[in-house]
Amino acid sequence: MRRLWLLFSQTVTILVAVWFVLITLKPEWLQRPSQWNSSLHVLQAPDSDAGRSGGSGSLRMAAKKASPSVVSINTSSRKPNLPDHAKDPWFRYFFGDQDDASPNAGLGSGVIVSPEGYILTNNHVIEAADEITVILNDGRSTRAKLVGTDPDTDLAVLKIKLDNLPVMVLSDSDQLQVGDVVLAIGNPFGVGQTVTSGIVSALGRNQLGINTFENFIQTDAAINPGNSGGALVDVQGNLLGINTAIYSRSGGSMGIGFAIPVSTARQVLEGIVKEGQVVRGWIGLEPTEITPDLAKTFNVQRDSGVIITGVLQTGPAFKAGVRPGDVLLAVEGQQVKSVAELLARVSALKPGQAARVTVLRQSDQIDLTITPGQRPKAKVPPR
Repeated sequence: MRRLWLLFSQTVTILVAVWFVLITLKPEWLQRPSQWNSSLHVLQAPDSDAGRSGGSGSLRMAAKKASPSVVSINTSSRKPNLPDHAKDPWFRYFFGDQDDASPNAGLGSGVIVSPEGYILTNNHVIEAADEITVILNDGRSTRAKLVGTDPDTDLAVLKIKLDNLPVMVLSDSDQLQVGDVVLAIGNPFGVGQTVTSGIVSALGRNQLGINTFENFIQTDAAINPGNSGGALVDVQGNLLGINTAIYSRSGGSMGIGFAIPVSTARQVLEGIVKEGQVVRGWIGLEPTEITPDLAKTFNVQRDSGVIITGVLQTGPAFKAGVRPGDVLLAVEGQQVKSVAELLARVSALKPGQAARVTVLRQSDQIDLTITPGQRPKAKVPPR
């Protein structure tokens, strides 16, 4: 009996010791879930500098830096006055009540790019607007003046008069690579400023039929109606482009958005501010991409490049000796492989300043000197 008691006491002593160790070091092991116990236990991560700064994978610092410079743009335009017969009861009966009192309203975004108050946005955001209101991210609101537009690139420049404006730093869009991380900031659907992220999906997108001069950055960052004119920024929060268009079957984002590179936007900005317009070169050609049929028709021994199918007889190219059937190889020593490249090369020429172009005529390569004129302004449809 004594031996049994000794064995029992030793067992109890060991169990008490184990319990004491567990309750001290691992108390959660001894807790048992109960339907009557309403307490909640969660694991809380410790405070750290990485947590407060967003960690190495966070883009919060870029968003925080860039967001104040992105503004919302509200526009309104008066409907045209209707003729007197539109007020006739019979006209209203058949065609409805043509109310010309209420104005049309539009929403978009813009980017403050200088302390003087200049704002870059899309031309289609402010087109036909009679009144433009800019709302800053800090809540301030003011009327904006339209400085100028460039329909060929779908860009416009506004100006506001406010103190202490947050200005976005311009990045170098020519250094962009496919796969770079980007943020899109704007006011989609008028819900308020929104930041989305993605990557650069492609560069140099053209022949989309959106603008005359196309060299788009393609991104999968969500861009929706209302984002137009907003900012595409890098991970440092610097401006890479102006969000302009999306490819969509539903009207919403499908992961294919297009932005105008800041290199183009800066050229337009400086031209409008300094000269009141963007001055581009023009030589009076009708270029077409070479196809097997065109190559056969013009007897061209070449399957790629730009063939001249038409030359304006009063234009600079005709005076310099360019003729239909010539294949344009280079402008000022820069190779031309597509119509989009030719437009870009020619538009960069200064009107009145002689330039050298290289053409292939049958089997002969010829250098010609052309004095470009100024590209005519795009025709704006009547409002």
